Amino acid sequence: MSFPNLSALAVRERSVTLFFLILSILAGLYAFNSLGRAEDPPFTVRVMVVSVQWPGATPAELQDQVVDRLEKRIQEVDYFLKLETTIRPGRADMLIEFQDYSPSEVVPDLFYEVRKRMLDEAPFLPAGVIGPIVNDDFSDVYFTMLALTAPGLPMHELTRDAEAIRDKLQRIEGVQKVFLLGERPERIHLDFDLSKLANLGISTEAVMAAIDANNRLAPAGFIETDGPRVYVRVPADLSQPQALANVPLRINNRLIRLGDIATVEPGYADPPAYMIRAGGKDAIVLGVVMNDGENGLALGERLEAFLDQQRAQLPVGMQLTQITNQADAIAGAVDLFQVKFLVAMAVVMAVSVLAIGLRAGLIVGLSIPVTLGLTFLLMKVTGMNLDRISLGALIIALGLLVDDAIIAIEMMIVKMEQGWSRVRAASHAWQVTAAPMLFGTLVTVAGFVPIGFAQSGVGEYAGGIFWVLAFALLVSWLVAVTFTPYLGVKLLPKLSDHHVDPSAVYNTPNYQRLRGLVQWCVGHKKIVVLATVGLLILSIAGMAGPVEKQFFPSSDRPEVLISVYLPEGTSIRKTDEVVKRLESNLAGLPEIKTLSAYVGAGAPRFFISANPEQPDPAFAKVIAVTHGVKARESLITTIEQQIAAGDYADARVRVSRLLYGPPVQWPVSFRVTGPEPQILREIGRQVVQVMRQNPNVVDPNLDWDERAPVLTLDLDTQRLQTLGLTPLDVAQQLQFQLDGIPVTNVRRDIRQVQVRARALPESGNLLQNIEIRTPEGRKLPLSQLGAAQVQFEEPVIKRYNREPALYINADVDGAQPPDATMAVWQALEPLRSTLPDGYRLSIGGSIEQSEKADASIQKLQPLMVGLMLIFIMLQMRSFSGMFMVVATAPLGLIGAVLALLLFGQPFGFVALLGLIGLAGILMRNTLILTQQVADNVSDGLALRTAVIEAAVQRARPVVLTAIAAALAFIPLTFDSFWGPLAYVLIGGVVVGTAITILFVPALYAWWFRIDSNDDNTKNNTNTIAAEAQ
Repeated sequence: MSFPNLSALAVRERSVTLFFLILSILAGLYAFNSLGRAEDPPFTVRVMVVSVQWPGATPAELQDQVVDRLEKRIQEVDYFLKLETTIRPGRADMLIEFQDYSPSEVVPDLFYEVRKRMLDEAPFLPAGVIGPIVNDDFSDVYFTMLALTAPGLPMHELTRDAEAIRDKLQRIEGVQKVFLLGERPERIHLDFDLSKLANLGISTEAVMAAIDANNRLAPAGFIETDGPRVYVRVPADLSQPQALANVPLRINNRLIRLGDIATVEPGYADPPAYMIRAGGKDAIVLGVVMNDGENGLALGERLEAFLDQQRAQLPVGMQLTQITNQADAIAGAVDLFQVKFLVAMAVVMAVSVLAIGLRAGLIVGLSIPVTLGLTFLLMKVTGMNLDRISLGALIIALGLLVDDAIIAIEMMIVKMEQGWSRVRAASHAWQVTAAPMLFGTLVTVAGFVPIGFAQSGVGEYAGGIFWVLAFALLVSWLVAVTFTPYLGVKLLPKLSDHHVDPSAVYNTPNYQRLRGLVQWCVGHKKIVVLATVGLLILSIAGMAGPVEKQFFPSSDRPEVLISVYLPEGTSIRKTDEVVKRLESNLAGLPEIKTLSAYVGAGAPRFFISANPEQPDPAFAKVIAVTHGVKARESLITTIEQQIAAGDYADARVRVSRLLYGPPVQWPVSFRVTGPEPQILREIGRQVVQVMRQNPNVVDPNLDWDERAPVLTLDLDTQRLQTLGLTPLDVAQQLQFQLDGIPVTNVRRDIRQVQVRARALPESGNLLQNIEIRTPEGRKLPLSQLGAAQVQFEEPVIKRYNREPALYINADVDGAQPPDATMAVWQALEPLRSTLPDGYRLSIGGSIEQSEKADASIQKLQPLMVGLMLIFIMLQMRSFSGMFMVVATAPLGLIGAVLALLLFGQPFGFVALLGLIGLAGILMRNTLILTQQVADNVSDGLALRTAVIEAAVQRARPVVLTAIAAALAFIPLTFDSFWGPLAYVLIGGVVVGTAITILFVPALYAWWFRIDSNDDNTKNNTNTIAAEAQ
């Protein structure tokens, strides 16, 4: 059963065609306006964090007693990939990552499995362990972050105001959830005078019991009446300092107040665990998470209106500042798309007008909004958004979707020049071009199958390229065989008086010159084929050699990331001193729009590729949002000059940009695993020495190396027994006098405020001045109970999949990270071959992530090749024709490598997508050319003549589509994400098309042994004709 001629149907039922044409445009406008807007496509971050605390425990104790057993349970979960654990005194954080190929719909179930196993294990952990605490919101990306500041206002009052704003934000349409970040936990400190306690004979235990008795909320029963049930309430509220000071204490039949022996002082956790400042002022940050599929531009407008209203209501001195905002990035991307769309459309129309006339160019131009409109409609139906990936794919599609329209309209023009009527020419265009165009389109779409179905995080992120291109190209074919013939009948001028002889169309001077060139290639077939193969081999060598490699390019976001590293074990106050100095140096610089600092941990995830660093008192992050890319680069130069001048000599300060793709903290990274930390250090230092010899590697460093001092008390156990003391008694009294001990929690608004008892500092709390109280009330100097020794221990233990691990990290200058990494890796060969048993050295950083992404693509390349071969065979129906088409697939590499080298562009994952798709684009053109050869042979032409004439006949549409595509891709070259892909497509399409027109005839001549005498090729002619039938 033959498929109906849609072109003939479209030009016959013109009213229906016009109706659907208008409907397509209107539906496209509706879909475009209603599509969701987002900076990035929906993406599942397959990472979660489990934290556990054990106050007083050393990292080694935490590792052996708590962490190891939790890690074992975590490794039992399906799709487990890796576990990175950081253990510090009293705290451990486990970063759990699942396989890239784990389906996004099962990730919540995986998080639940981890949570369940942690809850199951909690009862078996040592006494005093807090947690495990499971954070499965780690992957949330904040659409915007708002900083609330009020210098001089107590933090707890600022927190209450932030809570009120959070409740209002939560009610805004499109907001999924809002988090409060940077809140410092409130404390009520009871500062006891030890001399008064000793004189009155009061133990701290008695004081704690009295406070607890006056704070406990207990039921007092109820009274049943004839009417309502009446509950009896006994207030027990110590939330106010005065109420706490009035707590009565009984001492030998005397009553005194707690305030008589202690000072009640409201305050905050000291030292703080995490601090945030905005513009140099203490801040509470509200992180807003957007609903999936929401229009980010519309949400941005609603948030802007809310901020204007809220700012007008804030008290004097309080400020609400927007420190990050995805709406700006989305607006910029959409505006840029519209500009690039208009430029690409104008370029395509100009090329078409110059090549095939004004009216024909107008028809090709009209096919663009129709095709895009239907594409937008399909995107709306399938739940896609306008984001970085889909917008880029649409611009790529602009260079391809006009191909079918150009081919169809060019065929109509040729037949009309030969004297045919418009309607007959339109119907003939279907018969000649519809099938080759359809299968050519399917071959092009198949080229992007690997990225569309790649089971990886990168595949999920960039998979929209396949779907958008598939929608656009298939719709473009439908438009080319329906609306384009209709428009051709309506708009093309009458051309029947131009040429009566059909062959005269291709006898113009330009065609004669092209025919002569093709004849020369056929006559010198071996030279042409071997030269093409030689160029291909050179291109492969160029790709392996001088072309720089990268994973994902740097983003064009305006943020500058400044990381501050101090030696492990450094106090948070020392870290804060360095950060304040940094903020002071940056304050007032004209490049900076907003400045925020995060001390004690990383910044929240405001960008999908920005992984928040885990809690660390020796780490801080400063985010400077600039006024644009130019300002960003200027600020980076300024900060690097400050670093070089030694302004931050007491810390390692690193400045960087945001990167696209999976989170990669360091561009060059190596991982050493093994059982002994000291041997890990020795291996790591050897790696650092090798890295320093590479001129492109900057500041190689170990992520941990230092040992921290600890004061160990070697207690005399016999003397403790004589005095009636235990090590626990001594530890509790020391904590009371040094750090304070928790007494109870009081209820204040919606918060629980911890009450801590501590001794008033005496003589700086020097250990030799501390006295220990015996059960009989005697006071003894601590030195009489044992000797104090200064020892050194690991301030941090890092593990990778339950093994101790050490990372060696570095930045890169003057090279791409993969190139620098592989150069160092080769230089490490002698060290790798002599590693002790049980120790392994492996690559981390961008190379590790790139290998996972490339592997997911390579798994699907056989499917891609299989689909291409099926589509080609269905069209060509001959093995020789299929071979001709497939032989041109790698030719795009010649132009791609040339363009990358000429413009100094690196080859990475994004460029790889272009190279894969390029094969389909070139085979599409070859498919049309080889089909023309088969048609010419069927029409009775000798094979040599059929090959030469096919190249001449299909040259105009093939060259025209290549020029239109290349020029349409030019706006993408200015995009930081799509730039490398655009250069690959431009170079590959232009050079590949030129080579194809000359190479395919020569390959035909060589394959079928075509001589200058057509009679010698009669058998081959018959073979092609038979295969074509």
